[in-house]
Amino acid sequence: MRSSCVLLAALLALAAYYVYIPLPSTVSDPWKLMLLDSTFRGAQQVSRLIHSLGLSHHLIALNFMITSFGKKSAQSSPKVKVTDTDFDGIEVRVFEGSPKADEPLRRSVIFIHGGGWALASAKISYYDDLCTTMAEELNAVIVSVEYRLVPQVYYPEPIHDIIRATKYFLQPEILDKYKVDPRRVGISGDSAGGNLAAVLGQQFTYVASLKNKLKLQALIYPFLQGLDFNTPSYQQNVNTPILPRHVMVKYWLDYLNGSYDFVEAMIVNNHTSLDVEGAAALRARLDWTSLLPSSIKKNYKPVMQTVGDARIVREIPQLLDVTASPLLAEQEVLQALPKTYILTCELDVLRDDGILYAKRLESAGVNVTLDHFEDGFHGCIIFTSWPTNFSVGIRTRNSYIKWLDQNL
Repeated sequence: MRSSCVLLAALLALAAYYVYIPLPSTVSDPWKLMLLDSTFRGAQQVSRLIHSLGLSHHLIALNFMITSFGKKSAQSSPKVKVTDTDFDGIEVRVFEGSPKADEPLRRSVIFIHGGGWALASAKISYYDDLCTTMAEELNAVIVSVEYRLVPQVYYPEPIHDIIRATKYFLQPEILDKYKVDPRRVGISGDSAGGNLAAVLGQQFTYVASLKNKLKLQALIYPFLQGLDFNTPSYQQNVNTPILPRHVMVKYWLDYLNGSYDFVEAMIVNNHTSLDVEGAAALRARLDWTSLLPSSIKKNYKPVMQTVGDARIVREIPQLLDVTASPLLAEQEVLQALPKTYILTCELDVLRDDGILYAKRLESAGVNVTLDHFEDGFHGCIIFTSWPTNFSVGIRTRNSYIKWLDQNL
């Protein structure tokens, strides 16, 4: 009996050691976040084991675990009609809110889910619930795009999927079919979906027939650049749930079909050292020492290597292409973008990506709303239902939908 108690105590101590992560006092629901993070870390470790045994790619295994516990069928309700269909061969889930009696045409949002370009789905409960809420509260048509994921495809295929689905939807006969006002269509996405939404917005500025077709863009803690993994938020949140820096770098390499051998070099910015051709010019465009306020910069210093590993950018040149890193776009492209909403979280390596984009858009004359949450963490907007319900998740969702309601 005594040995059993000792074993139990040891197991509990081990579990507590695995779960516990030091967090700032401002974080929303800290123990719940630790449990969520430890669950996700555990799933990642199991998926890597499956990969090492040669049973499946680790991202496919991880995504199977994620979607198995939360996939929802297209269930309509009295207030929202939900349909699975395809737009020009790209799977989408369409959420149709009830039209208002005095407004025969509805507004619409094309939504792109997150997940590091490799995980999640428009059909899992987290995104299904978010889009259902948006359709109901906005009386809108929400098109959630089921783009193809890594490793079945790599960059730029997810971009092509998003562009194809959006072009299809914006056809007059399709907008008419869904009773959508062509002057009130926006794009939005969270995390990697925010990256794809930002890229989509920029790509549409190059096509005369598509320019000014989007009324707004709403980006939720988006991935926006692979140039600098040592911005103040990357340094501050290096090991913060749900997205520590080393995991973020691996997502970039997964998306661009690069080698994990480059992870450590990229973490210290060896891929954009001063001896890498073109890196200095891009760094000048993304000079966070001048663009970020002192309250954000604090005492953090830029990490800029004199000599690095030019091989990385030679093998993965798309890392610094604007179709992967839209924060690096030229000023004239930014000037053509629509009204923009950017949601950022303090406890997120990507905080400064969003703030820097807001600053660059403002300097280009774009109307920008930067919505920052001091107690927010990466991914929080989808965590609003038990058992993963966070107060900051509910507040970010409400703030995001309120902005869409006022501006779309």
